[in-house]
Amino acid sequence: MNALSSKRQSGRGYLIAAVIAAALQTIILGYIIESRAAILRSGTEVLLKTTPVDPRDFLRGDYVVLNYEISSVPAQTVVGELPAVAGEQTLWVRLKKQPDGFWAIAESSFQPLPEAAESAVLKSRPFYSYGVRTADTIRAEYGIERYYVPEGQGKPLEEARQDGSVSIAARISSDGTAQIRSLLVDGKPAYEEPLY
Repeated sequence: MNALSSKRQSGRGYLIAAVIAAALQTIILGYIIESRAAILRSGTEVLLKTTPVDPRDFLRGDYVVLNYEISSVPAQTVVGELPAVAGEQTLWVRLKKQPDGFWAIAESSFQPLPEAAESAVLKSRPFYSYGVRTADTIRAEYGIERYYVPEGQGKPLEEARQDGSVSIAARISSDGTAQIRSLLVDGKPAYEEPLY
């Protein structure tokens, strides 16, 4: 009788552990989805110009590789200290709206930039810096360099991107995280991202 009771309790223990694990996974997945949706719902919207990409990097699978004017950060826009030693760095980039409607770099820093009116601060992904350099530009990525498209619909986007007619509307959260809201061809939305 004790062995049977012990097996039942052991079975219940596994069931409880499985339910807890499934609940934790659901909570984590829900948090990730809601974090993305929150940025798309209430982040600052910016319009970014894309630039052509090396033809060898066209369409990989079902996504298009995107490059932006803001991906090459002019060294003269850096305020504050440059990293003195080699190591992993993060760059904060302040964007301001230009007369043509697109947003461009106003300043950048290796330290968080304070919020300011009529601007948005974008945080780069971590990158390796070799310390103080004399380069004219700093290469930065923001996590919006790929755009997934429906299968078989990438070729027209590749051609439009190479012609310079593709731009994106992105939303930036208060912590500098960006999400693509829509992809535009000749200024007209071609693809819109749903919240969920």
